[in-house]
Amino acid sequence: MTLLRPGSIASRLTRMNLLVSGSVLLIAALAFFSYDLLSFRNSLIENLDTAAKIVGENSVSALTFNDPQSATTTLKSLQSSPDILAATIVTPDGAEFTRFGTETPGETNSHKLGVGESEHAWPSGAFVLVAHRIEFQGKQVGVVYICAQLREIRQRARRYLLIAGVILLFCMAASLVISASSRHLIAQPIMALAETARLITRDRDYSIRAHIRADSSEIALLGHAFNAMLVQIQERDAKLNEARAGLEARVQERTAELQTANRELEAFSYTVAHDLRGPLDAIGSIAFLLEQSLAGDSDQEVHSMIAKVRVSTANMGSLIDDLLNFARASTTPVQSERVDLTAIAREIAAELSATDPARQVDFDIHAVPEAQADAGLLRVVLDNLLRNSWKYSSRHAKACIEFGAKISVTADGTAGQVVYFVHDDGAGFDYARISRLFQPFQRLHDKGDFPGTGIGLATVQRILARHGGSIWAESEVEKGAIFYFTLGQQAEAAPQLNSWG
Repeated sequence: MTLLRPGSIASRLTRMNLLVSGSVLLIAALAFFSYDLLSFRNSLIENLDTAAKIVGENSVSALTFNDPQSATTTLKSLQSSPDILAATIVTPDGAEFTRFGTETPGETNSHKLGVGESEHAWPSGAFVLVAHRIEFQGKQVGVVYICAQLREIRQRARRYLLIAGVILLFCMAASLVISASSRHLIAQPIMALAETARLITRDRDYSIRAHIRADSSEIALLGHAFNAMLVQIQERDAKLNEARAGLEARVQERTAELQTANRELEAFSYTVAHDLRGPLDAIGSIAFLLEQSLAGDSDQEVHSMIAKVRVSTANMGSLIDDLLNFARASTTPVQSERVDLTAIAREIAAELSATDPARQVDFDIHAVPEAQADAGLLRVVLDNLLRNSWKYSSRHAKACIEFGAKISVTADGTAGQVVYFVHDDGAGFDYARISRLFQPFQRLHDKGDFPGTGIGLATVQRILARHGGSIWAESEVEKGAIFYFTLGQQAEAAPQLNSWG
């Protein structure tokens, strides 16, 4: 692992040092460069002013006696300076008296000395124009203009920039060396701390500790805080593991106790149901014999009492059957086989119709796909659902009970599970009380309106849950009810079924 990999703190510190050092050196170089060039230019202008003053003093006699030839000779003395391009002497009225040179950047007629000015300079890019007033005995006799180029300044600037560049490169190299030598003081401890954090995150081993140098720097304080945090995490992790182990042990213990209690309760329910069957059959038989022996007796009170005994024994028999089914739904091993739900539904419908042939009930049994399930348990499911529809539609003069199936559709539009349903147009129930629908011994109607034990739907839910399925319902009062249930199986090819979703 290299300390100078892109994005590492070492590389960032190195770049920061180079940036700071380079910026400071560059600013200093520019400041010195500007000051030196400004000073040199002012010195050059002062030299030109001096030369203009000398030319002016030597040209007084030529201007006084109108001798341009003598003035020209004086101007030619400026040829010894390679930077001077041109020089001009003008009379007080602005007329050119004599001239030297062929190039005069900045015409004299556009640069005039102000009132009271004896000299002035007009810098312009790479050139400068200076003017000096020529006076004799307190009177102006002319003005001398000298135009020079700043070539030496440019040469000096190039040399200065070259020297500054060399110094900048040297200083940057020195900064790199200094950064490399001092990197272990900052970058290496932080990188070591980051590597420790990476190992802890990868291995989840909170016993690892960061190596801390014996100093009082902020990095050392950070390392100590990091190790203290690891100690706290390790202690909490140990406590959590201890609590988790204890909780798992308690859960296993409570689960075993609950399973034992459930088995005992189911065995008790099964035993009680079987033990009650014998005395109940005896009571029913005695009531039947009494009714037969008193067939000619006109005492209606006796016949009413015997009828109540027979109804009570029948209700008790239904309760025992429901308790047996409820216990069987939890204890009986599930046998997986192909089950024809359509045939079972038709058999149950025929049985119900035979119990009361006078009722006008239209059974609409659709052909549904076969299911892979326990035939006996599914018969209990359909028997409860169809008998409920038969019971809760008994107060209507004409009723319709439908059994069928649809294919659910998933969010991506593919076929899901087969959803079976039992639909009737009977009394229905208040949907706001649906939370009680599948609870044992809970009823949504008065027992005087519709008899029952309140165990059937709880038994259905338990059987479907053991098959990996579920059950739910929709209903409105006096508008019937529809019960949907699944068996936890994906839909097979059944083009005759409609989609539902």
